[in-house]
Amino acid sequence: MEFKTILFYIFSAVTVFAALRVITARNPVHAALFLVLAFFNVAGLWMLLQAEFLALVLIMVYVGAVMVLFLFVVMMLDINIERMRQGFWRNLPIGGLVGLLMVGEMAVVLSGRYFGLANLPPQNLPANYSNTKELARVLFTDYAYPFEVASVILLVAIIAAVMLTLRSRKDNKAMHPSDQIAVKARDRLRIVKMAPEVELPVPAAKEGE
Repeated sequence: MEFKTILFYIFSAVTVFAALRVITARNPVHAALFLVLAFFNVAGLWMLLQAEFLALVLIMVYVGAVMVLFLFVVMMLDINIERMRQGFWRNLPIGGLVGLLMVGEMAVVLSGRYFGLANLPPQNLPANYSNTKELARVLFTDYAYPFEVASVILLVAIIAAVMLTLRSRKDNKAMHPSDQIAVKARDRLRIVKMAPEVELPVPAAKEGE
């Protein structure tokens, strides 16, 4: 067995274990850390596939930025773990069915009989080969339309997440911008006329007192 094959099995096993711990860990911080471990091992798999750009982007963007943001959010929010797990067993059959379908699809793809993967040439690439250039060429030519659709879906998801956080609360002290613009000076400022106060001079003390 080749050394690359041994590394593939090691990275794959750790990735599957970390992914299972992400959804089974009781502590959300531990789940986020297991997700970081899964990202690192997936980056190792991409390095074995000679996709260095994707591996480095995964580490710098997801591990270095997105997961740090996840950890901040998880630690700042007061999450009720028991209430989140109330519907776990009720939704387990549907989740298991979806998981089995995903495993079946991955098995079909990895078997080499889908999209002609068995007929691909060996990855003996020249020294001046740039996988970043090839990725950009394929992404913006053959997959330009799916790329644009994915960007629109992400934009809609961002807008939906922002709108969900703008729910009305009793302790919210925010003010609508139109109300701020419509404010008049007489509504905020009142001029009161008062008589001036004159301070009487203090009499000087007499000698001998």
